[in-house]
Amino acid sequence: MSLYAIHYVYDDRAAEREEMRPLHRAWMLGLAEQGIAKVFGRYEDEGQPGALLVFEAESAAAVEELLAADPYQAAGLVVGHTVRDWPAGGPWTA
Repeated sequence: MSLYAIHYVYDDRAAEREEMRPLHRAWMLGLAEQGIAKVFGRYEDEGQPGALLVFEAESAAAVEELLAADPYQAAGLVVGHTVRDWPAGGPWTA
C-alpha cells in the first residue's frame, strides 16, 4: 500500500458544491472509516478553489477508481485533479 496525494481543482459553482457537500463528505467519511482516506479538506485561501486529499491504496489506478465515485466528480464540480505517489517512510511519519 502507498499513500497518494490528490489535488482537486473545483469550478466556480460554489453554491452547487455547498449543496452537494453533505453527499461528498459522507463519501469521504466512508473512505476514512475504511482506512483509505487519511487526510482531506478544501482550501480556504483566495487561490483557485480546490482540495487536498490523501488516500492509502494499492495503486494510482485504484485511487482513480475511488475518485470516480465521488459525488463531486459525478456532478462535474471537479474540473481537474492530479494523483501523485507520496512515499511512506519519510521523517513525517509516526
